[in-house]
Amino acid sequence: MSEAVPLDPEDRKIITLARSARARNGVPEGAAVRDETGRTYVAGTVALPSLPLSALRTAVAMAVASGAKSLEAAAVVSEAGDLPEEDRAAVRDLGGAGTPVLLAGPDGGLRTTIQA
Repeated sequence: MSEAVPLDPEDRKIITLARSARARNGVPEGAAVRDETGRTYVAGTVALPSLPLSALRTAVAMAVASGAKSLEAAAVVSEAGDLPEEDRAAVRDLGGAGTPVLLAGPDGGLRTTIQA
C-alpha cells in the first residue's frame, strides 16, 4: 500500500473508517464523509428492495440528518474503480463541486482523488 504523496492524517482516517465499514458489514462499498466541524459519518451499501443506496450517498444522508452544513472530504472503499454520477452529485449537494472524494481499494490504498 504505497502512495506517491502521503495522505493527510484526517484523510487517512476517513479511508480507514470506510474500509472498516465495508469489512464489518460485508458490503460492496464502505464510505465516510467529514463535515465542516470535523465530524465523520460512516456507512456501507444499503441494498433494500425499496431503498438501494450506495455507501457514499448513505454517508451523505447521515451527515445531513445530523445537521452537517457542508463537507470537507469524502472517501469510498470499493472494488470498483469509478464513482457513479449520483454519488458525485450527493457530495456536490452538500460540499460543493470542489469537495475531494478519495477512491481507495479494499486494501485501503488510495487509487485516485476526484473532485465532486
